[in-house]
Amino acid sequence: MLFSPMPVPQLMHIPDGFLSVLVSIVLWIVAVVVIGIALRRTSESLGERQVPLMGVLAAAIFAGQMLNFSVTGGTSGHLLGAALATIVLGPWPAVLVMTSVVSVQALLFQDGGILALGANLFNMAIVGVFVAYAVSVLLDGLLKAKSWGVLVTGFVAAWASIFVASLSCALQLALSGTSPANIAIPAMAGIHALIGVGEGLITVGALALLYATRRDLLKIGEASPASNRGVLIGGIVLSLVLVLFSPLASSHPDGLEWVAEQNGFIETAREALYDIIPDYTMPGISNPALATIVAGILGVVIVFGVAYGVARAEKRSVPSEAAQS
Repeated sequence: MLFSPMPVPQLMHIPDGFLSVLVSIVLWIVAVVVIGIALRRTSESLGERQVPLMGVLAAAIFAGQMLNFSVTGGTSGHLLGAALATIVLGPWPAVLVMTSVVSVQALLFQDGGILALGANLFNMAIVGVFVAYAVSVLLDGLLKAKSWGVLVTGFVAAWASIFVASLSCALQLALSGTSPANIAIPAMAGIHALIGVGEGLITVGALALLYATRRDLLKIGEASPASNRGVLIGGIVLSLVLVLFSPLASSHPDGLEWVAEQNGFIETAREALYDIIPDYTMPGISNPALATIVAGILGVVIVFGVAYGVARAEKRSVPSEAAQS
């Protein structure tokens, strides 16, 4: 059975306690710098029709990440989405899309620690995006003439983004003294090599849908010449449909949690500083499935609003900056 009717696993992103304060602060600084560059670069290149698309992709990725899928040996994985966002939007807008998703997950749903948020942004919004971009550029040149090239590119880029991001996390664990490199790296690499297959298949499915309906969107960093109304409506509807299936997500620990359990550092995870909607479960609703669905719907709306708002603000900043110069 692929899914089991259980709540979403508690530990999906790096919690506070897994990484040292020094490593966390350094990654916070790197993340802030790169996100700042992404804001500037996005404002310079973002097309008007890409603005709602950033919101739609962020909402869909958030919803997709709620659906943990079983992998092997009592583990699970979930969508990252960095490759999909990168192929459709280009790297800098993709950084902002992933930042919107990961930040809302940490701040509202307590998925990942606050001190560790810089590390989660670094791994998912920076490493994941730019690994996917590098693979996409490389394979695009090799397979550009092939009608199926974007699907192959999508699978390889998605797999690589998961795999390299997991190696980045393993190195952070080793540098923090949480788990030796000779243990953390093989453990994280092994399980995420399998999770990456699921990521690749999901990404190929999404790209195939776009290829069949709006292949003009599958040009890295280029705005679509056609109306995005259908994509906007369809993307929001798809996101909400995915949320309806979130109570069926696999209850098995995800890759990082499984590695932490197997290697004896799961107890170093610290409780969240506060609770708003912990574990993607809306407080005050007794039915677990309904509580997860309501929390997911709220998350989709908020993530869409954050990503769309950032995109709109960056689009509006171009004329004002030009006027000042």
